[in-house]
Amino acid sequence: MAEKSTQQGLVYLIGAGPGDPDLITVKGRDCIARADIVIYDYLANDALLTHARPGTQLIYAGKVGGQHNREQWQINELLVEKALAGNVVARLKGGDPFVFGRGGEECEALLAAGIPFEIVPGVTAGIGAAAYAGIPLTHREFTTSVAFVTGHESPGKDVSEIDWQGLSLGSGTIVFYMGVKNLPLIAANLIAHGRSADTPVALVRWGTRPEQEVITGTLATIAEAVRLRGFKAPAITIVGDVVSLRDKLRWFDNRPLFGKRVVVTRAADQAGAFSRKLADLGAQVLECPTIEIVPPEQWSQLDEAIAGLSDFDWLVLTSANAVQYFFARLQALGKDSRALGACRVCAVGPKTAALLRTQGVKADLIPTDYKGEGVVTTLRSQEIRGTRVLFPKGDRAREVIEKGLKALGAEVIAPVAYRNITPASLSAEVVQALEERRIHCITFTSSSTVQNLAALLGENRLLRLLEGVLVASIGPITSRSCRDLGLAVHVEPREYTLDALTDEIVSAFAAHD
Repeated sequence: MAEKSTQQGLVYLIGAGPGDPDLITVKGRDCIARADIVIYDYLANDALLTHARPGTQLIYAGKVGGQHNREQWQINELLVEKALAGNVVARLKGGDPFVFGRGGEECEALLAAGIPFEIVPGVTAGIGAAAYAGIPLTHREFTTSVAFVTGHESPGKDVSEIDWQGLSLGSGTIVFYMGVKNLPLIAANLIAHGRSADTPVALVRWGTRPEQEVITGTLATIAEAVRLRGFKAPAITIVGDVVSLRDKLRWFDNRPLFGKRVVVTRAADQAGAFSRKLADLGAQVLECPTIEIVPPEQWSQLDEAIAGLSDFDWLVLTSANAVQYFFARLQALGKDSRALGACRVCAVGPKTAALLRTQGVKADLIPTDYKGEGVVTTLRSQEIRGTRVLFPKGDRAREVIEKGLKALGAEVIAPVAYRNITPASLSAEVVQALEERRIHCITFTSSSTVQNLAALLGENRLLRLLEGVLVASIGPITSRSCRDLGLAVHVEPREYTLDALTDEIVSAFAAHD
């Protein structure tokens, strides 16, 4: 467990938001990072736990098998117990802790025990899910009022405390929380108390998440529509004329990759930008690193080359890994980019060149064909006979550049700057999703990503699991590795970049749909 932050315990009641982890407040994120213990709910996105410090105790207080893991009184006692032990506790609750979140009850328990607490508001599900469904809860042409109502009152009540008459006649938009099970009763009560049976209704399930679902109807039809579709909780119900604006204002669930589950096989420390690009287009991204990039077994060859860097005419860098490991080693040896002197630099493509600029170096050459053959073709025009070329490479790099440049009369020094190793295991979540046929697309950005996946799964199992899955390859070399294993390649961009690969994936799904 992390070292205690204070002698006296403290509890932060934090609204985790409606599901999209980016919707947590800055203060909420910072409080998670300060905590010794995080106690989190079923509706709090697990991604938020990554903001906790290493060693923080994580305690799940949500549902297991559809049943509550802990009753509310047990959660109250747990908060008191952990705080009295001197811990800073982050109580992470879906939505907002004070909007149908029972945060008030937890505060009362803390107050009775003399434990200080702070409330960190969050985006409540009724607001967040409605916004992501394209439904404005108020609109001056429709209504200027909104009511938030529980759709699941305490079962111990003899009489409903909901003012059905007031809701039906006096309110504009009505948002019901936790009301899927009671939807027939809700619709019937509203109609019985004066709300038109033609009033538009929408239910939003898993609002703000990639798996968001929306179903619409009217008070007269919605219960049967939900039953026929098998629409389940958790969902919020929106009643009012503003629901009619959804078709015009929907923005989240009509993005080109919405509803598609895409596997990214890049190394864990490199998947982020690509995953974000896909997620911004609506995809549910599952990261499954099939490679790990690690230092070489020994640095002597690269160190020797760096020591004689002034004797080289060209430096060839063919990946982001090459840039990162070469300049990291340069700095470890007490040097920086000035050590390149008059040495010219060839970067395999625009992304590699962009990363190179972060080191204060502008590429002198960028091939139009972003692979080894393109490097050789481009340097052929540079009269490199008799020159010395430094090519820091990965341990699995193809021999195209070395052989090609040597054939042109250059002396090529090619030390290993990094190694590509196979992880010990694959993401269990991704393997299960593949087994259950829930994956729509898998991406391969190097030959190693597909070869390592085959090594971890076994070739026969790989072929079985990827039946019916769109296979997207970054370029012809990777595609060849896929086909060597018996995989059909459905997507391969003309330009071998992640941007182009993303565009082609979008086009492939658009053509299929």
